[in-house]
Amino acid sequence: MAHFMSFLIAFSILTFAPVCFCGNKARNCYLYPQFYDHSCPKAQKIVMSIVAKAVAKETRMAASLLRLHFHDCFVKGCDASILLDSSGSIISEKRSNPNRNSARGFEVLDEIKSALEKECPQTVSCADILALAARDSTVLTGGPSWEVPLGRRDSRGASLSGSNNNIPAPNNTFQTILTKFKLQGLDVVDLVALSGSHTIGNSRCTSFRQRLYNQSGNGQPDYTLDQSYAAQLRRRCPRSGGDQNLFFLDFVSPTKFDNIYYKNILASKGLLSSDQVLLTKNEASMELVKKYAKNNKLFFEQFAKSMIKMGNISPLTGSKGEIRKHCRKINK
Repeated sequence: MAHFMSFLIAFSILTFAPVCFCGNKARNCYLYPQFYDHSCPKAQKIVMSIVAKAVAKETRMAASLLRLHFHDCFVKGCDASILLDSSGSIISEKRSNPNRNSARGFEVLDEIKSALEKECPQTVSCADILALAARDSTVLTGGPSWEVPLGRRDSRGASLSGSNNNIPAPNNTFQTILTKFKLQGLDVVDLVALSGSHTIGNSRCTSFRQRLYNQSGNGQPDYTLDQSYAAQLRRRCPRSGGDQNLFFLDFVSPTKFDNIYYKNILASKGLLSSDQVLLTKNEASMELVKKYAKNNKLFFEQFAKSMIKMGNISPLTGSKGEIRKHCRKINK
């Protein structure tokens, strides 16, 4: 009887938890939220505690940690390759155009890893830490929560070219951005929902300057940007210089995870070109922007689903990869 009950419990975990099955390259493996329940039961509490401390110290850190998970998963899958420093044959993804001078939060992840190594040595992967930190950052700023499927392992290498080519850029066309999402198994719904992460955080002047000074290539003003808003932006984002000056992605509620981002887009006040094209270049994305602007609950529900889906991009599981002792370098 006890054996039968154990079977039922195991079956219910795999049936009702948000299980993510791997693709053809890694057969018969899956991620599930209870992965560390026995091997490191305090893992999720430890991650949340340190993320909460970091976000309380600097609210911007929530967006930074969320962004790291995104930039990791779009390069070789969710394998913590973004955390590796350059050494030996490894050229760090931190040097890539999307990450250089902007990717941050590495010290927070170092602190989490150090605490987890003390609690349960070589058990919790850096890739899973990234996924948990992204969820916790969302929750701490008022966004939705979700059960994070776990069981990823860490890569033994990085891809500078993958980081340069696979991560959507602020100046990419809508079709280019959508293609980059589709290459990861994500669709237009995921694109619009995950773009909603721009409801928190900052962007650098260099990422949207071309919208302010008719640098689109055709010499024409960017009429998709509200001109009074553009005038405000020009004060701290000059035609040259000030590249690293920071601006809120959502100037209305920059530290609160909500659907104001979509309302800003409807008002032609999406900061990045990649934000505004969600409304102007594709009918399906336009309708989704309108729906999420109108219904915060709908946005939250889809964001959680899309984050789980993104977190399952080509994970290393089973005997693949390793559990790094330090997130910045592979094990000896």
